[in-house]
Amino acid sequence: MREGRMADAPPLIEVVNLKRYFDVSPPPLERLLQRKPRAWVKALDGVSFAIRRGETFALVGESGCGKSTVARCLVGLYPPSAGSITFDGIDLDRLDHRKTAAPLRRRMQMIFQDPYASLNPRWRVRRIVAEPLVTHGLVENLAERHARVGELLRQVGLSPEDGDKFPHEFSGGQRQRISIARALAARPEFLVCDEPTSALDVSVQAQVLNLMRDLQRSFGLTYLFISHNLAVIYQVSDRVGVMYLGRLVEIADSETLFARPLHPYTRLLIETIPRLDASAGVSGEREPVAGEVPNPIDPPPGCPFHPRCPLANDRCRAERPELITADGTMVACHAVEERRLPALATGSPR
Repeated sequence: MREGRMADAPPLIEVVNLKRYFDVSPPPLERLLQRKPRAWVKALDGVSFAIRRGETFALVGESGCGKSTVARCLVGLYPPSAGSITFDGIDLDRLDHRKTAAPLRRRMQMIFQDPYASLNPRWRVRRIVAEPLVTHGLVENLAERHARVGELLRQVGLSPEDGDKFPHEFSGGQRQRISIARALAARPEFLVCDEPTSALDVSVQAQVLNLMRDLQRSFGLTYLFISHNLAVIYQVSDRVGVMYLGRLVEIADSETLFARPLHPYTRLLIETIPRLDASAGVSGEREPVAGEVPNPIDPPPGCPFHPRCPLANDRCRAERPELITADGTMVACHAVEERRLPALATGSPR
């Protein structure tokens, strides 16, 4: 585990009380006739975390919890409704001038979930990978651009000759390697990886994850890794943040989270990881997390997880918990604070 080596490293990214609301109100005339108020989806409702240089910080949670919204806010695709994002000591909110923001944005790149949808099908791979080089003025002439593209393709396990092909001529894993090469072209320090392996089969997932670890060691990259797959998160992350309905409910280093999860939601998520059944000698998948995610337009009062939580009491139904530190873990749970959490034996998801 690299956690010990990075304990004193300064944060590269700091997110403080980040909020992102989406207006989903009906048209004004319909609201007027039906006397309906405006409706807002609170995709992010006060998210705070820091990512140290050279580490992999992972966000995990069910679909709709706000993971991808965090990613898009970090790289500037969504403006925050409130809160702050600081990169290398610079508040990104204050970079309103395009020429001022571009050099800093170049240091932050994103790898998207679908490697085919994120690549222009009409462009050859050489042009796709070279686009950041041209946009940020990182090469001076055509020969230098072709040489740099060939080098990038080799770094991700492809051939420079592959630059003459179109995206549809590659497998899913190879297309994701092209996406990684394009992200590396801008010489970033920070990569946001939004479900980068979810569209790939298991064997190809392992290849892409190994490639990303090798690149991190070679170039000193910092990752925000987003996934709903806890088994993948366990393999790649140094620290993990668990999200539920737009808020972080638990933050811990990877080993601690999987060995001693505290929040009831985290425990239920870990229980869903497929494991080898010791008694039967076969692989078995646990029961999925019970219940449905509440409507984000009208979330429940108090702790948003209380309708699905087996430990919920009256306080949970009325008062929203804030993150506290318990046994080296940051967790937002009244049951943990009141020491009502039962012991739980968990094993690693390897």
